Amino acid sequence: MSEKTFLGYMRPDGHAGARNCVLIMPVVRSLNFIASNVARMTRMTRHFEIPAETGRPEKDRETIARTMIGLMHNPNVGGVLLLAIKPAASSAYKNMGIERFIAEAEKTGRPWRVVYLTESGGSYGLLGEALRAARELIVTVSGARRTPCPLSSLTLAVKCGTSDATSGIAGNPCVGAAFDRVVNAGGTAFFSETTEIIGAENLVAARAATPEVSRKILAAAKRWEDKALSTGEDIREINPIPANIAAGISTLEEKSLGAIAKSGHARIEDVLQYAQRPAGHGLYFIDAWMSSLSLPLCFAASGAAIVLYQMGGGAMPNHPMMPAINPTVVSPFLYVTGNKNAYARSPDNFDFNSSPIMAGEISIADEGEKLLDHLLEIGSGTLTRMETLNYAEQLEVFMEGPVL
Repeated sequence: MSEKTFLGYMRPDGHAGARNCVLIMPVVRSLNFIASNVARMTRMTRHFEIPAETGRPEKDRETIARTMIGLMHNPNVGGVLLLAIKPAASSAYKNMGIERFIAEAEKTGRPWRVVYLTESGGSYGLLGEALRAARELIVTVSGARRTPCPLSSLTLAVKCGTSDATSGIAGNPCVGAAFDRVVNAGGTAFFSETTEIIGAENLVAARAATPEVSRKILAAAKRWEDKALSTGEDIREINPIPANIAAGISTLEEKSLGAIAKSGHARIEDVLQYAQRPAGHGLYFIDAWMSSLSLPLCFAASGAAIVLYQMGGGAMPNHPMMPAINPTVVSPFLYVTGNKNAYARSPDNFDFNSSPIMAGEISIADEGEKLLDHLLEIGSGTLTRMETLNYAEQLEVFMEGPVL
Protein backbone atom coordinates (compact mmCIF):
# COMPACT_ATOMS: atom_id res chain seq x y z
CA MET A 1 0.00 0.00 0.00
CA SER A 2 1.50 3.32 -1.09
CA GLU A 3 2.40 5.99 1.43
CA LYS A 4 -0.13 8.80 1.56
CA THR A 5 0.61 12.44 2.19
CA PHE A 6 -1.31 15.61 2.96
CA LEU A 7 -0.57 19.31 2.51
CA GLY A 8 0.13 20.52 6.02
CA TYR A 9 2.28 22.93 7.98
CA MET A 10 5.40 21.07 9.09
CA ARG A 11 6.62 22.20 12.50
CA PRO A 12 10.15 22.03 13.97
CA ASP A 13 9.21 19.05 16.18
CA GLY A 14 8.28 16.86 13.20
CA HIS A 15 4.51 17.15 13.60
CA ALA A 16 2.38 18.78 10.92
CA GLY A 17 -0.54 21.13 11.38
CA ALA A 18 -3.82 21.00 9.51
CA ARG A 19 -4.34 24.69 10.28
CA ASN A 20 -2.06 27.67 10.92
CA CYS A 21 -3.34 30.07 13.58
CA VAL A 22 -2.06 32.53 16.15
CA LEU A 23 -3.06 31.44 19.65
CA ILE A 24 -3.88 34.22 22.11
CA MET A 25 -3.19 32.91 25.60
CA PRO A 26 -4.07 34.93 28.73
CA VAL A 27 -2.27 33.53 31.77
CA VAL A 28 -4.72 34.98 34.30
CA ARG A 29 -8.52 34.90 34.11
CA SER A 30 -8.96 38.68 34.29
CA LEU A 31 -7.37 38.98 30.85
CA ASN A 32 -9.87 36.69 29.10
CA PHE A 33 -11.84 39.79 28.05
CA ILE A 34 -8.81 41.28 26.30
CA ALA A 35 -7.96 37.98 24.60
CA SER A 36 -11.49 37.42 23.31
CA ASN A 37 -11.74 40.93 21.89
CA VAL A 38 -8.37 40.78 20.15
CA ALA A 39 -9.41 37.45 18.61
CA ARG A 40 -12.74 38.94 17.53
CA MET A 41 -10.99 41.82 15.75
CA THR A 42 -8.37 39.76 13.93
CA ARG A 43 -8.11 36.95 11.40
CA MET A 44 -6.22 33.67 11.84
CA THR A 45 -6.44 33.91 15.64
CA ARG A 46 -7.85 31.61 18.32
CA HIS A 47 -8.01 32.36 22.02
CA PHE A 48 -8.05 30.20 25.12
CA GLU A 49 -10.27 31.20 28.03
CA ILE A 50 -8.36 30.27 31.15
CA PRO A 51 -10.54 29.06 34.04
CA ALA A 52 -9.98 30.50 37.50
CA GLU A 53 -6.80 29.02 38.96
CA THR A 54 -7.32 30.54 42.39
CA GLY A 55 -8.78 28.37 45.12
CA ARG A 56 -7.97 25.14 43.33
CA PRO A 57 -5.71 22.30 44.48
CA GLU A 58 -2.22 22.30 43.01
CA LYS A 59 -3.00 19.22 40.91
CA ASP A 60 -5.83 21.07 39.16
CA ARG A 61 -3.71 24.19 38.64
CA GLU A 62 -1.15 21.94 37.00
CA THR A 63 -3.87 20.53 34.75
CA ILE A 64 -4.75 24.07 33.66
CA ALA A 65 -1.10 24.90 33.02
CA ARG A 66 -0.51 21.63 31.15
CA THR A 67 -3.54 22.34 28.95
CA MET A 68 -2.28 25.83 28.14
CA ILE A 69 1.24 24.62 27.36
CA GLY A 70 -0.09 21.76 25.25
CA LEU A 71 -2.21 24.12 23.15
CA MET A 72 0.84 26.32 22.56
CA HIS A 73 2.71 23.28 21.20
CA ASN A 74 -0.21 22.00 19.07
CA PRO A 75 0.93 21.70 15.42
CA ASN A 76 -1.98 23.87 14.27
CA VAL A 77 -0.52 26.84 16.15
CA GLY A 78 1.87 28.92 14.08
CA GLY A 79 2.51 31.59 16.72
CA VAL A 80 1.64 32.50 20.31
CA LEU A 81 0.64 35.76 21.97
CA LEU A 82 0.82 35.68 25.77
CA LEU A 83 -1.09 38.20 27.89
CA ALA A 84 0.10 38.67 31.46
CA ILE A 85 0.05 41.04 34.42
CA LYS A 86 3.65 40.52 35.55
CA PRO A 87 3.04 40.57 39.30
CA ALA A 88 5.67 40.14 41.95
CA ALA A 89 6.92 36.57 41.94
CA SER A 90 5.41 35.94 45.37
CA SER A 91 1.85 36.69 44.15
CA ALA A 92 1.68 33.99 41.47
CA TYR A 93 1.31 30.26 42.00
CA LYS A 94 4.62 28.60 41.28
CA ASN A 95 3.22 26.52 38.41
CA MET A 96 1.29 29.45 36.84
CA GLY A 97 4.04 32.07 36.55
CA ILE A 98 4.52 33.84 33.22
CA GLU A 99 8.17 32.75 33.09
CA ARG A 100 7.04 29.15 32.68
CA PHE A 101 4.85 29.98 29.70
CA ILE A 102 7.52 32.13 28.07
CA ALA A 103 9.96 29.25 28.31
CA GLU A 104 7.43 26.94 26.64
CA ALA A 105 6.71 29.48 23.90
CA GLU A 106 10.43 29.53 23.13
CA LYS A 107 10.49 25.71 23.01
CA THR A 108 7.84 25.63 20.28
CA GLY A 109 10.31 27.11 17.82
CA ARG A 110 7.54 29.36 16.48
CA PRO A 111 7.18 33.16 16.70
CA TRP A 112 5.74 34.47 19.95
CA ARG A 113 5.18 37.69 21.85
CA VAL A 114 4.23 38.63 25.41
CA VAL A 115 2.36 41.80 26.39
CA TYR A 116 1.95 42.92 30.02
CA LEU A 117 -0.97 44.83 31.48
CA THR A 118 1.42 46.49 33.91
CA GLU A 119 3.61 47.82 31.08
CA SER A 120 0.76 48.93 28.79
CA GLY A 121 -0.95 51.51 30.95
CA GLY A 122 -3.95 49.40 32.00
CA SER A 123 -6.70 47.59 30.12
CA TYR A 124 -7.17 50.15 27.34
CA GLY A 125 -3.46 50.23 26.67
CA LEU A 126 -3.20 46.43 26.84
CA LEU A 127 -6.01 46.04 24.30
CA GLY A 128 -4.13 48.25 21.85
CA GLU A 129 -0.72 46.66 22.46
CA ALA A 130 -2.16 43.14 22.24
CA LEU A 131 -3.93 44.00 18.98
CA ARG A 132 -0.70 45.41 17.56
CA ALA A 133 1.30 42.32 18.62
CA ALA A 134 -1.35 39.95 17.26
CA ARG A 135 -1.34 41.64 13.87
CA GLU A 136 2.44 41.47 13.68
CA LEU A 137 2.34 37.76 14.47
CA ILE A 138 -0.42 37.16 11.94
CA VAL A 139 1.65 38.70 9.15
CA THR A 140 4.64 36.52 10.10
CA VAL A 141 2.63 33.32 10.55
CA SER A 142 0.71 33.84 7.31
CA GLY A 143 4.00 33.51 5.45
CA ALA A 144 4.02 29.76 6.11
CA ARG A 145 3.11 27.52 3.18
CA ARG A 146 1.57 24.08 3.07
CA THR A 147 3.96 21.36 1.94
CA PRO A 148 3.58 17.60 1.38
CA CYS A 149 3.68 15.90 4.79
CA PRO A 150 3.89 12.15 5.49
CA LEU A 151 1.42 10.20 7.63
CA SER A 152 4.16 9.97 10.26
CA SER A 153 3.68 13.69 10.94
CA LEU A 154 -0.09 13.42 11.52
CA THR A 155 -1.69 13.27 14.98
CA LEU A 156 -5.33 12.21 15.42
CA ALA A 157 -7.67 11.72 18.38
CA VAL A 158 -11.13 10.25 18.83
CA LYS A 159 -13.96 10.37 21.33
CA CYS A 160 -17.18 8.36 20.93
CA GLY A 161 -20.67 9.09 22.20
CA THR A 162 -24.39 8.33 21.88
CA SER A 163 -23.25 4.73 21.51
CA ASP A 164 -25.48 2.13 19.89
CA ALA A 165 -24.99 -1.17 18.08
CA THR A 166 -23.63 0.61 15.00
CA SER A 167 -20.87 2.14 17.12
CA GLY A 168 -19.22 -1.19 17.84
CA ILE A 169 -19.96 -2.80 14.47
CA ALA A 170 -19.23 0.02 12.02
CA GLY A 171 -18.42 3.52 13.31
CA ASN A 172 -15.70 2.81 15.87
CA PRO A 173 -14.02 -0.02 13.89
CA CYS A 174 -13.88 2.30 10.87
CA VAL A 175 -12.06 4.93 12.93
CA GLY A 176 -9.81 2.21 14.33
CA ALA A 177 -8.85 1.12 10.81
CA ALA A 178 -7.86 4.69 9.94
CA PHE A 179 -5.89 4.93 13.19
CA ASP A 180 -4.04 1.72 12.37
CA ARG A 181 -2.94 3.16 9.03
CA VAL A 182 -1.61 6.34 10.64
CA VAL A 183 0.10 4.61 13.58
CA ASN A 184 1.64 1.90 11.38
CA ALA A 185 3.07 4.66 9.18
CA GLY A 186 4.79 6.24 12.20
CA GLY A 187 2.06 8.75 13.11
CA THR A 188 0.38 9.39 16.44
CA ALA A 189 -3.13 8.81 17.77
CA PHE A 190 -4.99 9.21 21.07
CA PHE A 191 -8.09 7.61 22.56
CA SER A 192 -9.56 8.02 26.02
CA GLU A 193 -12.63 7.63 28.28
CA THR A 194 -11.35 5.45 31.09
CA THR A 195 -14.85 4.66 32.34
CA GLU A 196 -15.63 3.18 28.93
CA ILE A 197 -12.88 0.59 28.92
CA ILE A 198 -14.27 -0.93 32.15
CA GLY A 199 -15.45 -4.42 31.29
CA ALA A 200 -12.87 -4.66 28.51
CA GLU A 201 -9.83 -3.31 30.35
CA ASN A 202 -7.99 -6.63 30.14
CA LEU A 203 -8.19 -6.56 26.34
CA VAL A 204 -6.83 -3.02 26.29
CA ALA A 205 -4.05 -3.90 28.74
CA ALA A 206 -3.06 -6.89 26.59
CA ARG A 207 -2.07 -4.45 23.84
CA ALA A 208 0.32 -2.50 26.08
CA ALA A 209 3.88 -2.01 24.86
CA THR A 210 5.32 -3.01 28.25
CA PRO A 211 4.13 -4.67 31.47
CA GLU A 212 4.32 -1.28 33.19
CA VAL A 213 1.95 0.28 30.64
CA SER A 214 -0.38 -2.69 31.11
CA ARG A 215 -0.41 -2.05 34.87
CA LYS A 216 -1.15 1.63 34.26
CA ILE A 217 -4.19 0.76 32.13
CA LEU A 218 -5.62 -1.64 34.71
CA ALA A 219 -4.90 0.79 37.55
CA ALA A 220 -6.65 3.62 35.71
CA ALA A 221 -9.79 1.54 35.20
CA LYS A 222 -9.83 0.48 38.86
CA ARG A 223 -9.25 4.04 40.09
CA TRP A 224 -12.25 5.43 38.23
CA GLU A 225 -14.47 2.54 39.21
CA ASP A 226 -13.48 3.00 42.86
CA LYS A 227 -13.99 6.74 42.60
CA ALA A 228 -17.52 6.21 41.31
CA LEU A 229 -18.23 3.79 44.13
CA SER A 230 -17.07 6.39 46.66
CA THR A 231 -19.91 8.65 45.48
CA GLY A 232 -22.46 5.87 45.82
CA GLU A 233 -22.59 5.07 42.11
CA ASP A 234 -21.69 1.69 40.62
CA ILE A 235 -20.51 2.13 37.02
CA ARG A 236 -21.43 -1.46 36.30
CA GLU A 237 -25.05 -0.68 37.22
CA ILE A 238 -25.50 2.81 35.71
CA ASN A 239 -23.58 2.14 32.49
CA PRO A 240 -24.91 1.69 29.80
CA ILE A 241 -26.91 4.86 30.26
CA PRO A 242 -30.63 4.94 29.32
CA ALA A 243 -29.91 6.37 25.85
CA ASN A 244 -27.49 3.50 25.14
CA ILE A 245 -30.07 0.94 26.27
CA ALA A 246 -32.75 2.56 24.11
CA ALA A 247 -30.34 2.23 21.18
CA GLY A 248 -29.87 -1.51 21.72
CA ILE A 249 -26.86 -1.92 24.05
CA SER A 250 -27.65 -4.25 26.92
CA THR A 251 -24.45 -4.62 28.99
CA LEU A 252 -21.40 -2.65 30.08
CA GLU A 253 -19.19 -5.17 28.32
CA GLU A 254 -21.02 -4.63 25.02
CA LYS A 255 -20.58 -0.89 25.32
CA SER A 256 -16.89 -1.11 26.25
CA LEU A 257 -16.07 -3.61 23.50
CA GLY A 258 -17.63 -1.23 21.01
CA ALA A 259 -15.87 1.80 22.51
CA ILE A 260 -12.35 0.35 22.41
CA ALA A 261 -12.76 -0.57 18.74
CA LYS A 262 -12.11 3.08 17.86
CA SER A 263 -8.47 2.63 18.93
CA GLY A 264 -7.69 0.05 16.25
CA HIS A 265 -5.23 -2.77 16.88
CA ALA A 266 -1.83 -1.12 17.38
CA ARG A 267 0.13 -1.54 20.58
CA ILE A 268 -0.41 1.12 23.23
CA GLU A 269 2.81 2.98 23.96
CA ASP A 270 1.82 4.61 27.26
CA VAL A 271 -0.93 6.02 29.47
CA LEU A 272 -1.02 9.83 29.56
CA GLN A 273 -2.59 12.28 31.96
CA TYR A 274 -5.23 14.76 30.82
CA ALA A 275 -3.60 17.14 28.27
CA GLN A 276 -0.19 15.46 28.59
CA ARG A 277 1.93 15.39 25.45
CA PRO A 278 3.47 12.04 24.45
CA ALA A 279 7.20 11.35 24.48
CA GLY A 280 7.13 9.88 20.98
CA HIS A 281 4.92 8.63 18.17
CA GLY A 282 2.41 5.76 18.26
CA LEU A 283 -0.92 5.03 19.94
CA TYR A 284 -1.61 6.43 23.41
CA PHE A 285 -4.39 6.01 25.95
CA ILE A 286 -5.29 9.14 27.93
CA ASP A 287 -6.59 8.50 31.44
CA ALA A 288 -9.52 10.92 31.67
CA TRP A 289 -13.19 10.99 32.44
CA MET A 290 -15.82 10.14 29.82
CA SER A 291 -17.11 13.72 29.50
CA SER A 292 -17.68 14.84 25.93
CA LEU A 293 -17.23 18.37 27.25
CA SER A 294 -13.60 18.08 28.26
CA LEU A 295 -11.96 15.46 26.05
CA PRO A 296 -11.71 17.33 22.71
CA LEU A 297 -9.82 20.14 24.45
CA CYS A 298 -7.61 17.54 26.16
CA PHE A 299 -6.80 15.93 22.81
CA ALA A 300 -5.81 19.25 21.25
CA ALA A 301 -3.56 20.01 24.22
CA SER A 302 -1.95 16.58 23.87
CA GLY A 303 -1.12 17.45 20.27
CA ALA A 304 -3.96 16.23 18.03
CA ALA A 305 -4.08 18.10 14.74
CA ILE A 306 -7.56 16.67 13.98
CA VAL A 307 -10.17 15.46 16.51
CA LEU A 308 -13.01 13.07 15.66
CA TYR A 309 -16.28 12.50 17.52
CA GLN A 310 -17.74 9.13 16.52
CA MET A 311 -21.49 9.06 17.22
CA GLY A 312 -23.91 6.19 17.29
CA GLY A 313 -27.24 7.94 17.47
CA GLY A 314 -29.81 5.15 17.38
CA ALA A 315 -31.82 7.06 19.97
CA MET A 316 -31.36 10.46 18.31
CA PRO A 317 -34.59 12.48 17.98
CA ASN A 318 -36.14 12.97 14.56
CA HIS A 319 -35.19 16.64 14.66
CA PRO A 320 -31.72 16.82 16.29
CA MET A 321 -30.31 20.18 17.24
CA MET A 322 -27.23 21.55 15.59
CA PRO A 323 -24.13 20.72 17.70
CA ALA A 324 -22.63 24.16 17.10
CA ILE A 325 -19.39 23.79 19.00
CA ASN A 326 -15.72 23.60 18.19
CA PRO A 327 -14.40 22.60 21.61
CA THR A 328 -10.75 22.07 20.69
CA VAL A 329 -9.77 25.78 20.45
CA VAL A 330 -7.17 25.12 17.73
CA SER A 331 -7.94 21.80 15.95
CA PRO A 332 -10.50 20.85 13.29
CA PHE A 333 -13.36 18.92 14.91
CA LEU A 334 -15.62 16.57 12.99
CA TYR A 335 -18.55 14.27 13.66
CA VAL A 336 -18.59 10.83 12.03
CA THR A 337 -21.14 8.04 12.36
CA GLY A 338 -21.84 4.47 11.36
CA ASN A 339 -25.58 4.93 11.88
CA LYS A 340 -27.50 5.38 8.62
CA ASN A 341 -30.54 6.88 10.35
CA ALA A 342 -28.51 9.38 12.38
CA TYR A 343 -26.74 10.53 9.24
CA ALA A 344 -30.03 10.91 7.36
CA ARG A 345 -31.53 12.98 10.17
CA SER A 346 -28.61 15.38 10.39
CA PRO A 347 -26.46 15.30 7.23
CA ASP A 348 -25.26 18.89 7.73
CA ASN A 349 -23.58 17.95 11.01
CA PHE A 350 -21.77 14.76 10.01
CA ASP A 351 -18.58 14.75 7.94
CA PHE A 352 -18.42 11.02 7.26
CA ASN A 353 -20.89 8.13 7.11
CA SER A 354 -19.52 4.61 7.57
CA SER A 355 -22.93 2.89 7.61
CA PRO A 356 -22.18 0.97 4.35
CA ILE A 357 -20.23 -1.38 6.65
CA MET A 358 -23.52 -2.26 8.39
CA ALA A 359 -25.12 -3.07 5.04
CA GLY A 360 -22.23 -5.34 4.03
CA GLU A 361 -21.42 -3.07 1.11
CA ILE A 362 -17.79 -2.46 2.08
CA SER A 363 -15.19 -3.91 4.45
CA ILE A 364 -14.05 -2.14 7.61
CA ALA A 365 -10.53 -1.81 6.17
CA ASP A 366 -11.74 -0.24 2.92
CA GLU A 367 -14.11 2.16 4.68
CA GLY A 368 -11.31 3.06 7.09
CA GLU A 369 -9.17 3.90 4.05
CA LYS A 370 -11.93 6.20 2.78
CA LEU A 371 -12.12 7.89 6.18
CA LEU A 372 -8.34 8.35 6.17
CA ASP A 373 -8.56 10.00 2.74
CA HIS A 374 -11.19 12.38 4.10
CA LEU A 375 -9.03 13.19 7.12
CA LEU A 376 -6.11 13.94 4.82
CA GLU A 377 -8.34 16.34 2.87
CA ILE A 378 -9.12 18.08 6.18
CA GLY A 379 -5.42 18.06 6.97
CA SER A 380 -4.82 19.76 3.63
CA GLY A 381 -7.29 22.57 4.28
CA THR A 382 -10.83 21.32 3.68
CA LEU A 383 -13.09 22.65 6.45
CA THR A 384 -15.14 20.36 8.68
CA ARG A 385 -18.87 20.97 9.05
CA MET A 386 -18.32 22.56 12.45
CA GLU A 387 -15.65 24.88 11.08
CA THR A 388 -18.17 26.43 8.70
CA LEU A 389 -19.97 27.94 11.70
CA ASN A 390 -18.62 31.17 13.13
CA TYR A 391 -19.11 29.98 16.68
CA ALA A 392 -16.73 28.25 19.05
CA GLU A 393 -17.94 27.40 22.52
CA GLN A 394 -14.89 26.55 24.55
CA LEU A 395 -15.74 23.81 26.98
CA GLU A 396 -14.27 23.15 30.35
CA VAL A 397 -10.90 21.82 31.38
CA PHE A 398 -11.53 18.63 33.35
CA MET A 399 -10.39 18.98 36.96
CA GLU A 400 -10.93 16.53 39.77
CA GLY A 401 -10.48 18.59 42.92
CA PRO A 402 -12.90 20.88 44.78
CA VAL A 403 -12.80 24.66 44.56
CA LEU A 404 -11.49 25.73 47.96
